[in-house]
Amino acid sequence: METKSVQSRDVADYFQSVRAEIDAALDTYAQFASDCPRRLASAMRYSLLAPGKRLRPTLAILAADLCGGTRSDAHPACVALESIHAYSLIHDDLPAMDDDDLRRGRPTNHRQFDEATAILAGDALQTFAFETLSTRIHSPEVAVACVRELSRQVGALGMVGGQEDDVMWASTTQRGVGALDLIGEAIVVAVNSNASEEDDQLDQRARSLFAFLRKIHRRKTGALIVAALKLGAFTARASSEQLSALTRYGETIGQAFQITDDLLDAVGNDSTLGKRAHKDAESGKLTYVSLLGVDRTRRILQDCVDASRRALSDRKELFPDASHNAFEIALALPEYLAKRQS
Repeated sequence: METKSVQSRDVADYFQSVRAEIDAALDTYAQFASDCPRRLASAMRYSLLAPGKRLRPTLAILAADLCGGTRSDAHPACVALESIHAYSLIHDDLPAMDDDDLRRGRPTNHRQFDEATAILAGDALQTFAFETLSTRIHSPEVAVACVRELSRQVGALGMVGGQEDDVMWASTTQRGVGALDLIGEAIVVAVNSNASEEDDQLDQRARSLFAFLRKIHRRKTGALIVAALKLGAFTARASSEQLSALTRYGETIGQAFQITDDLLDAVGNDSTLGKRAHKDAESGKLTYVSLLGVDRTRRILQDCVDASRRALSDRKELFPDASHNAFEIALALPEYLAKRQS
């Protein structure tokens, strides 16, 4: 049997085993007090417990395993991460944002309930994340580190900032070609476009757009993925060298994950994705596929996968206490995520 297929099955088994404990923690933690309005609690649990990959909390568990930690110590971080992710999806799906009717094969939150309740459920899940970190992590030092890292990665300089650039780009492009030229010129001035593997083949305007796109993805998708690994590592009292290696690993994983999303939206279908396909092109979003085409995007994806593996394989000596086959799982994970179908 080929090594790659064995690795893929191992990663799938790891996700399945970890998901059971993550889902149990989510259900236990999200037992909201009777003072919480029943409809609001239902809306929060509807999105928080919805079927999904549980990628971010699984990455927190993986980091804890890599650094020799105890999984149960990472559970508050898992719940906080999934709460932030659920809130971001609720708001992404709203009419003012992506205006989606389906999420994970089910009606989006504002379709299942109503728009006002969906907004409030997202708001409540965001604050619930930080409440969980500050009250469920026993070590004050670790709790503060987790709150600081998560708030930085998902705020205006991280995830929310990336979402703003993403939304504003789509909004601007819908106004006409002239607006595209103007914003393209602004990007040339605003973005420091360092040379990359694709830059030599692009003209100046495309180089600037490529740099801008990577900046969006680094914050919109990558920031929470980096936070997941670092929060899991914090709970295991990781060293600064381990945190540095995991940060680089997370940055490349985040880029690969978003590139795969771009490809799936371009070539996938509604039933497989569990949401509407081809909406990026319809809404005028800047994606790797819209800028570079499918073939070149796939090449960049493979480059990201290779970079993710190197980020850990070159620093293997930093993780001598890894448990649960974590190091081998971490090396196989980038390829596994790049080949996902939803």
